[in-house]
Amino acid sequence: MKIVPVLLCLLIFGGAFSEAEAQDQPNIVLIFMDNFGWGEPGFNGGGIVRGAETPRIDQLADEGLRLTNFNVEVQCTPSRSALMTGRYAIRSGNGTVPLGEGVYGLVQWEVTMAEMLSEAGYATGMYGKWHLGRTEGRFPTDQGFDEWYGIPNTTDEAAWTSLEGFAESGIADGYVMEGTKGSPPRQVRVYDLEYRPLIDRDLTDRAIDFMTRQAEADQPFFVYLPYTATHFPTMPHPDFEGRSGNGIWADLLMQIDSYTGELLDTVEELGVAENTIFIFTADNGPEAGPYQSTNLTVETAVHGSAGPWRGTLFTGFEGALRVPFAVRWPARIEAGRSSDEIVHAMDLFPTFAALVGGTVPDDRPMDGIDVAPLLLGETDESGRDGFVVYMGNDVFGVKWRNWKVHFNEQEDWSDLTDSYSMPRVYNLMRDPQERDDVLFPNTWVLRAALPQLEEHAASLQAFPPIPTGTPDPYEPSR
Repeated sequence: MKIVPVLLCLLIFGGAFSEAEAQDQPNIVLIFMDNFGWGEPGFNGGGIVRGAETPRIDQLADEGLRLTNFNVEVQCTPSRSALMTGRYAIRSGNGTVPLGEGVYGLVQWEVTMAEMLSEAGYATGMYGKWHLGRTEGRFPTDQGFDEWYGIPNTTDEAAWTSLEGFAESGIADGYVMEGTKGSPPRQVRVYDLEYRPLIDRDLTDRAIDFMTRQAEADQPFFVYLPYTATHFPTMPHPDFEGRSGNGIWADLLMQIDSYTGELLDTVEELGVAENTIFIFTADNGPEAGPYQSTNLTVETAVHGSAGPWRGTLFTGFEGALRVPFAVRWPARIEAGRSSDEIVHAMDLFPTFAALVGGTVPDDRPMDGIDVAPLLLGETDESGRDGFVVYMGNDVFGVKWRNWKVHFNEQEDWSDLTDSYSMPRVYNLMRDPQERDDVLFPNTWVLRAALPQLEEHAASLQAFPPIPTGTPDPYEPSR
């Protein structure tokens, strides 16, 4: 027997297999809406009753899996931190939306979803709102993305130049930025009300261009598309303004649906739809509105919809936590399924890692869990019974199965917090509005729900959170 030729054959075919395996890695397109409630899309009972049908988003849900109990954190920055790191936002020092100047965001020690996918061989592009750092070393291209076009902070900044007193304040304008990995991003233009209605069109075009380039190169890609819609100020593109006949919110729904359709069509035209994981979801519950200003020339009395759930962003209610979620992957996910299993945004990091052969950090607590078996239909259970509900850096409650334990509540973003000497307990199936406290006789729920909070608290003690504003380089203390 000639050993050398046999080994040579094994090496040749082994190398070919590895290359084919790499090509089989699924592409990932992740649309992440801004302040977009559970009840907005047609597949969750919205669409036409919100003023405009959403046929392309509904198509995505029909052709894939709809999660009715997909949860996030209740503010923009914490939700994006949890998504990117697979960890509660309090751990990364991003438990609250940053106010004022100074350093914030993700330290370099944190490992992001984009870094994990990049190390697994993916081209990574981000187009949209970051909100996880605005200073040197804290931009998306410092955190695993090959290229980025968008805004570092929030769409609030688009209104600044139109507001009385801003010009004399000495505060710098908000900017749209562009960058590539390895180089500092540059300021492209001021983010103002002129560009506000146009930006999501540009984000879509750039995402399509990125996907086209990577598909032509036979390169697996990850597109993270955190749109600025539907965050205040709510301004549809001129192509959609007035088209619904039902006001700007319905116009914007038509726009979102159309852009999603363009992206779906692109992966079809590129011949990669079969092996592309395509996700539509959002960062937190709906806009609270109205916003009072005499200087803005846009409609300000906009209210989002959380469907049957109570609350808006900046509350601990289900309306803040649950957001729309639909995922399509024709090669692996059976069409037309739905699940009410609890899943959290921080679960996407380990799930993607499992699906693409990526690596999950083992030197820190990872709060996300791999829910790939649920997505693929291998099990009916997510493996998650619940999670801790934060409002900023404060624990507002605990969600456990179909129950919710509240320690603090506020009706909307502008209310002062009400703290309770006794926790309140709600049965979410019987009381989706979380109005009927059934602590008595259901005190057993505390014994069932609170161990996860105790475990979480012990973890924070063993692995202290990174203080907000911590500079780089950062090394954890044990």
